[in-house]
Order: sequence, then structure tokens, then C-alpha cells
Amino acid sequence: MKVRGAVLASVGGPLEVLDLELDPPGPGELLVRVGATGLCHSDLSVIDGSRLRPLPMVLGHEAAGEVVETGPGAEFSVGDHVVLSFVPACGSCRRCVAGRPALCEPGAAANRDGTLLGGGRRWRLPDGTRPHHHLGVSGFAEHTVVSEKSATRIPASLPFDVAALFGCAVLTGAGAAFHSASVVPGDRVAVFGLGGVGLAALLAARVAGASQLVAVDLVAHKRALARRLGASHEVAGGPDAVEAVRELTGGGADKVIDTTGVPAVLEQAYLATAAGGTTVAVGLPHPDRTVALPALSLVAEERTLKGSYLGSCVPRRDVPRFIGLYEAGRLPVHELLSGRLEPDRLNEGFARLASGEAVRQVVVW
Repeated sequence: MKVRGAVLASVGGPLEVLDLELDPPGPGELLVRVGATGLCHSDLSVIDGSRLRPLPMVLGHEAAGEVVETGPGAEFSVGDHVVLSFVPACGSCRRCVAGRPALCEPGAAANRDGTLLGGGRRWRLPDGTRPHHHLGVSGFAEHTVVSEKSATRIPASLPFDVAALFGCAVLTGAGAAFHSASVVPGDRVAVFGLGGVGLAALLAARVAGASQLVAVDLVAHKRALARRLGASHEVAGGPDAVEAVRELTGGGADKVIDTTGVPAVLEQAYLATAAGGTTVAVGLPHPDRTVALPALSLVAEERTLKGSYLGSCVPRRDVPRFIGLYEAGRLPVHELLSGRLEPDRLNEGFARLASGEAVRQVVVW
């Protein structure tokens, strides 16, 4: 079928909305009419070359839509509304069997190679070139083909522009607070970086019962939004942030979540963590970057530094749970939306994201 999709041809962009041919779904695959797709820093990192991916590629990894066709053997039905997550978990590798689908080995290989979980590509340009898939989703298109392992059913009553955020921002941020940091009632929590992921982490830490919530960011309007969403304190990002967090929390936060992907900020997040506390790294830095930390503190202060990918979530368990919290008014994900875009304004949207002006924008097809 013919569809429009946003293709990145080379590092640095721009994204071009082109006419594409989309092959039908194969075994265990779904054809999804895309309702909305979020603009995320993980897309931006492919555009600017921080995360090297095979090009050309149809970008977009945080999406929701409606199933309009199923491939042989698929367990979904036409008309199902779905959220798409960016790790297609096979369900049978050693990581999946251990309950850690975010680390699915075949899923990681497919994402690295720009294919679907089964190894194929479904896109085709008029000259015969086959663009790659972005993290098994490629949501910047009117329709997309995905492995059903990337999809989770959702209530049809949930608007697609809100639903899309559950595929990345909410899974990654809320999951980091609930699962990776294991926030419990009474914890003093600090979040460095207040984009969609950081604010979702803050919302979840509030649900989990944090007694203090310190929101850290360079951008004043993001700190103001964090206060409106429940942060008890705000701190301007920069060289004085560590001292400010430690002073506010009486010696350091019990749980600190860094969503920036900036090694220097991760170092700050670690230094802002109390003895016995946990620092969680969520953002994705350039693969060549390293961090320098006081090694003695890991032992002498029984400190924990851990990574969190996809919020350490199991999407088919956690997406319905998080949606339930949203429907109950406890996880107001809609507050993260900065705006809705037409497809031809994608490049403008990513410029706003890069500048810090926007939190979470969605493109609506």
C-alpha cells in the first residue's frame, strides 16, 4: 500500500515526508494505522548522530494506533487499539524468560539492524531502496507494520495523542521510578532532567509515596511545570545543583534518577545521592562517553548505581497498569503534552525539543 512517512536519509537531517510503499504484514505481524507518535530525544539522537543507526530510516518509536490488518498467526484482531513499545520482546530468549524483556537479545539485534523482529524490512521507496525500521516501530508514518511483540492492547477510549506517550516516556520514566529505583513511601527523590521521561518519573515517584520530590533542570518553565505536577522543590541545573539537592534533602536524596543522557549530569546525580541510596541512569549518552565517580563510596557508603532501559518494564504488564493509574487521575500523563503537530512540521518540532522549549510533542496523521 502507499503511505506517507518521515524518512531520515543522512545524519543531520532533515526529515522528509515522502511517499512510500509498505508491504503487508507477515506472520505474527500487524498493519497499524498510526493515530499519534511522540517526538523523543531518542529520535533526535539518531538525527544528530549521537546514536548511529542504519540509514535511510523511517523514524518514530513512541506511537499508538489501530490494527487494520493482521498477518498469519497474529494474536491481535482488526480494530484493536495498541500502544507500540520500542523493544520487540521475543518472549523466549534467556533475558525474556528471566522477566527482563527490555534486554531481549533478538529484539536488540533487530533494533540495531533496523529490521522487524523477524529480520525483514517492509518499507520501499519508488527507486527500490528499502528504508530501515526505527526500533521496530517507525511511527512517523500514516501506517506502519510491526511485530505483534511490539504491541500492547489498550482501551479504545484512550485518545491516541495521550496513548502514544505510554510507549516510551511513561514506560521509561514511570518504570524507572517504580521498578529501577524502587521508590517507596518516605523516600527523598530527585529527578535530573525534566523532559517527558523525567516528568513521568516524577509523577510515578509521587504515586509511590515520595516524601520529597526535587526537580532539577536548566529550563525554568520545565521546573515550573514540575512544581505544578507535584515536585516539592526545584533546583536550577548547573554546577551548584549537587549542593542544592543535598541541602534540601538533608545530606542527599535516597533515590536519584538522571534522564539527561549527559555524563557530567550523571556524575552530579550520583554525588547528590545519599549514603545507602540508589542512582538510576536513564538517558542515553553517546557510546564513546564515560563517567568518573568516587569508587570508594560504592563500598563505604553502600551506594548503588544502576541503568534502566524501558524503565525495566514488561510492557504488557505495565502499560495497562500505568493506564489504570492515568484513568484514576493519579498519573496525569496528558500534562506532559506540549503540542500537536502536522507531519510537515516535524523538523520544527525537533528544533523545539532540542532547544528545551518543548516537553512532549506528538505528530498526528
